[in-house]
Amino acid sequence: MFRSVRNVSRLIAIAYTLARHDALFPLEQLHIAPFALWIGRRFRKREIAGRPGERLALALQRLGPSFIKLGQMLSTRPDLLGEQVAGDLAALQDRLPPFDGALARRMIEEEFGRPVGELFRQFDNRAIAAASIAQVHFAVAADGREVAVKVLRPDIEAAFARDLDLLYWVAGLVHRLRPDLRRLKPVEVVKTFADSTRVEMDLRMEAAAARELAENFDDDPTFRTPDVDWERTGRRVLTLERIQGIPVDQRDRLIEAGHDPTGILGNAAAVFFNQVFRDGFFHADQHPGNAFVDAEGRIVAIDFGIMGRLDRETRYYLADMLMGFLRRDYRAVADVHFRAGYIPPNQSRAAFALALRAIAEPIFDRPLHDISIARLLGLLFQVTERFEMETQPQLLLLQKTMLVTEGVGRKLNPDINMWTLARPLIEAWMREHRGPQARIAEQLRAVAEAAERLPATMRNLDRALERMNRPEEAAGPDMAHRLWSVWAAIALLGAAVLALILG
Repeated sequence: MFRSVRNVSRLIAIAYTLARHDALFPLEQLHIAPFALWIGRRFRKREIAGRPGERLALALQRLGPSFIKLGQMLSTRPDLLGEQVAGDLAALQDRLPPFDGALARRMIEEEFGRPVGELFRQFDNRAIAAASIAQVHFAVAADGREVAVKVLRPDIEAAFARDLDLLYWVAGLVHRLRPDLRRLKPVEVVKTFADSTRVEMDLRMEAAAARELAENFDDDPTFRTPDVDWERTGRRVLTLERIQGIPVDQRDRLIEAGHDPTGILGNAAAVFFNQVFRDGFFHADQHPGNAFVDAEGRIVAIDFGIMGRLDRETRYYLADMLMGFLRRDYRAVADVHFRAGYIPPNQSRAAFALALRAIAEPIFDRPLHDISIARLLGLLFQVTERFEMETQPQLLLLQKTMLVTEGVGRKLNPDINMWTLARPLIEAWMREHRGPQARIAEQLRAVAEAAERLPATMRNLDRALERMNRPEEAAGPDMAHRLWSVWAAIALLGAAVLALILG
């Protein structure tokens, strides 16, 4: 009861702020908080300029750090608020006034139990960047290395915990009161947001992400990440090598420094492809401020708080779908969706293929350098609503990343499409992972995994047979369930072996 009262009062305050920016439409679309809406409408300010998404972005900025992050997450979800609003939220600036540098020094000392003077030869009290969760200071480590030190905002964890509780409460209401919106998985949306912010607020996780990405590109001379200073990194403080370079979207400066923008675009396309398809681990916040070109022409990424992961099956789906679109084979693209289980079997495959053609042909009829696969995916996610496709959050995050990457590519060379450069890599990867030999290897892997489970399965069968000899246990439903599970596992192994022989 107390939780509901607290969250209703908080929702009224949010409705007031939204109303002051003439941005009540998200609550109006949900139809779950009539009292908060009634109060909010009394304070609506019609004179606020801008599109609805722009007004919403301003309101979220006013509501504070949690809602700035929420707005950025919603920018990856055009299925929730529409493409125009999502596009406006993508421009939401994650910038806040910095907190006092003396407080940052005190938090560093509390984190490591040592004076800042022992950790750093020099520490600049002025923050060079301040966002909703943390701010960054330049420093010189005790051994003379130039570093960038990221420090969490004071009490940010408690503030996010309060707002997450509210969002879970609202998502629960939507799930109960709006069955038509369950397809959008409101509780899962909040959980994704909570998981993402939880990682961002443990800077050791960001350091680990930076290191994992670096290891994936150890042998690649075109891409790198800053070194992690683990001695000066903890839960609330992250210390990385300071990067010297030119922002990747500043074409004129790159040319003046002797770099080839088209070559950088080719490298960026390859890096993006390798992160997504080869590794299934990609930088999901790759706006131009987070990527530089160093003196050696390498692309250097920073800020690893938001990373995306794709499992093997999702990568296969994505590659099959992408190649189907590039070949304009819409029936193949439809088959991919049905095979992956994304579209329910009761839907019409032919109708879905026709819908895919309707959104893709206008895009592919444009000049090659204007073709946007990211826009195509965004339209795809809108079309799939008609075919009862459940939301795939990991693909929506990827779509946003693709959109930003394409935008950077057009600034580097507006006459070349990055997908033209990446297509040979995609086709080679498809031959290696989706060709006949790869499918045989996949079947062998399934048989090997089943074979590994076989000894345990046989032991369970022995125990079940022994227990069947005990009259008091033989007839129980639990025993029948165990026997069914054991025989099902054996049958699955047999089926895998048979498929390998016949296939």
